[in-house]
Amino acid sequence: MKLAQVKYQDKYFVAQVKDQKLFPLDFKGYMVDLIFANASLPFPASQKKGIAIDSVEFMPPIFNPSKIIAIGLNYKDHANEADIEIPENPIVFTKFSNSLIGHNQSICWEKRITQKVDFEAELAIIIKKKTYQCTKEKALDKIWGYTCANDISARDLQFADGQWIRGKSLNTFCPLGPWVVLAKSIPYPQTLDIQCSVNGKIMQQSNTRQMIFPIPELIAFLSEHFTLYPGDVILTGTPSGVGAFRNPPVFLEHGDTITVEIEGIGQLINNCHIKEH
Repeated sequence: MKLAQVKYQDKYFVAQVKDQKLFPLDFKGYMVDLIFANASLPFPASQKKGIAIDSVEFMPPIFNPSKIIAIGLNYKDHANEADIEIPENPIVFTKFSNSLIGHNQSICWEKRITQKVDFEAELAIIIKKKTYQCTKEKALDKIWGYTCANDISARDLQFADGQWIRGKSLNTFCPLGPWVVLAKSIPYPQTLDIQCSVNGKIMQQSNTRQMIFPIPELIAFLSEHFTLYPGDVILTGTPSGVGAFRNPPVFLEHGDTITVEIEGIGQLINNCHIKEH
């Protein structure tokens, strides 16, 4: 089942996505409220005819999560292209919630702030229940669902700072969506094709089986150190092909269109807009 958080006729709601239509759920609240409610699914659709998918504005599936956790260098080929040793433990950083945008919304920045904006296709997971010191064996039971993410990165800020938060957390720098595929529909997430294209040209192409630390290990590692809460978002890393490590480097420009596609989930599409100061 696919669930999207959308805006339609000035109202926000959660809807089931089916056959290129949206069917609003009989539930008042946002996606995160649905997760916290731990309610049974599916809810009956409140409009039998459905709403055309191209008539709504897609919002990020989760508003203001308690945490957006990201994992660096979690694909061997990406670590190799960055000329960094394979990490012994997951490299953990964060992105702030102000960076979240949805499908078809614009990634925006000012050239006075950054001139080296890069793309990173990632599989994102959304946590279902309060999780602390979870074992690898039980980790998949803690997942609400999966979605596409793009870990947009200001490389000049990232590399200048030595730590990554500023360069990763500019407004609009975490596209997420277009919807969440519930975990029951993806019982094993380590065999999914993942790719990123810019203006139709494939830049990244891999499979989640190439992760250094598979998802159960990530959840076990993270929850060993801090509590995960319903609605928390975890970006699981990006494969090789990012712009910064190409020869010559490739950075995003005004008007570029980026498509992140993950098998079994769909396409997350965003365009780029450089704002005038």
